[in-house]
Amino acid sequence: MTKRTIPARRFIKPTFEYLIEKKRDGGEFTQEEIRYIIDSTLDGEMPQHQLAALMMAIYFSNMSAQETADLTEEMMLSGEVIDLSHIAKPKIDKYSTGGVGDKTSLVLVPLAMASGVIVPMMCGVEHDYVINTLEKLGAFPGFKGQMPIEQFTNQLARIGGAIVQQSDALAPADAKFYALRKETGTIPSLPLITGSVLSKKLAEGSEGLVIDVKWGNGSFIKDLEQAKQLARSMTRVGRSMKRRCVALVTDMNQPLGDTVGTSLEVKEAIQLLKGEGPEDMKELVLKLGMEIVRLAGVAGSTLSAKQTVQRHLTDGSALQKFKDLVKAQGGDTMFIDHPEKFPAARHIRKLPAPKRGYVHTINAAMIARGVHLLGAGVEAAAPTGNHNHGAHSHGHAKVDHAVGVSEIKKVGTQVKQGEPLMMIHYNDEAKLEQALEYFKNAYRLAPKRPTPPPLIVERVA
Repeated sequence: MTKRTIPARRFIKPTFEYLIEKKRDGGEFTQEEIRYIIDSTLDGEMPQHQLAALMMAIYFSNMSAQETADLTEEMMLSGEVIDLSHIAKPKIDKYSTGGVGDKTSLVLVPLAMASGVIVPMMCGVEHDYVINTLEKLGAFPGFKGQMPIEQFTNQLARIGGAIVQQSDALAPADAKFYALRKETGTIPSLPLITGSVLSKKLAEGSEGLVIDVKWGNGSFIKDLEQAKQLARSMTRVGRSMKRRCVALVTDMNQPLGDTVGTSLEVKEAIQLLKGEGPEDMKELVLKLGMEIVRLAGVAGSTLSAKQTVQRHLTDGSALQKFKDLVKAQGGDTMFIDHPEKFPAARHIRKLPAPKRGYVHTINAAMIARGVHLLGAGVEAAAPTGNHNHGAHSHGHAKVDHAVGVSEIKKVGTQVKQGEPLMMIHYNDEAKLEQALEYFKNAYRLAPKRPTPPPLIVERVA
């Protein structure tokens, strides 16, 4: 893909001060200015303190739809753009803003593959305490999450899907922006999130994208209105870049499914690939799966999309594709046929309900932090809030795949005093003591039955 041509008039380089002031005062950047910002970031010409000031100005003054689209495109073109045009089948990827207990990608990728869709999935780093898809796949002995781009495209052509670590060659401008956004508190900026996600996803070679925007206490987007705005921003920019795009705004005010951890979540994903598993996960997989096959043009109507997805989940074809994917990336597929082979924690104990009542609210982020402390996180030893994102790519050895929580009681469930709110799988008493504080504080019980929130709040297309 080539850069768009610049109009004949010569672009006069503005000063960095001018750009910062322009955005601070609510001005709108031209495409040339955005290109200049990206180029100066890549070659180190713009000093860090000025780039930080610019991020802050964008955070407070926002960007128009056109600016966001230009930013996304320039970030995408700052590195390699993978060309998958030699693969005839439709290429659709799925992106989630990250959720606690969210193992949908493990199910959706093979499900889409079974439906005749190519899924070029590259995973970036999730926010601090969320276990990403690659860390979960790391529970398979031998599984390799990193591969050169050529191998990635070969695997897509051969089996129809891949789940790999984000390549550094893609959207390098985003990596520089992201590091600075973390340091300057500007991560939540909607145009910057949109540019970051789409520049990488579209550089992978996908023709369309299904986005799961999470909102709630287990997401970095706590506000529903903001989640809806992000969904609109992403689909609008996707469309302006001639890509098919659909977003679902989904609830993250309690963990998804019944488990949080690596092996525990993989086991749950295997259940889902057999057409079993928890209802909320089934619903989300079904809805996102329908969006993927419709965007891909594999299914025309809503009904045929639903039938396609349900058929592949129940006839074993999606499960077979999961085996193909794990095997292609060096993982031991015996664990799929015999999930009991995954390592089990030495100890399991219940978290007892302190009184009788209904589960009123669950703080999903607290559960995730607790699981992280048990040893499911890559940097479990690092002090909270001081996470080094670089550690993710090579840190799999430190992950304890056996630990986590299961049988999570969901919002609206009635419990007796002493009945387990969840089961804690742990190997280390000292880590359990730390984690228990989070687990206990995650639950609120009340005498009246609450109305559980809808899982899917809105569809934005």
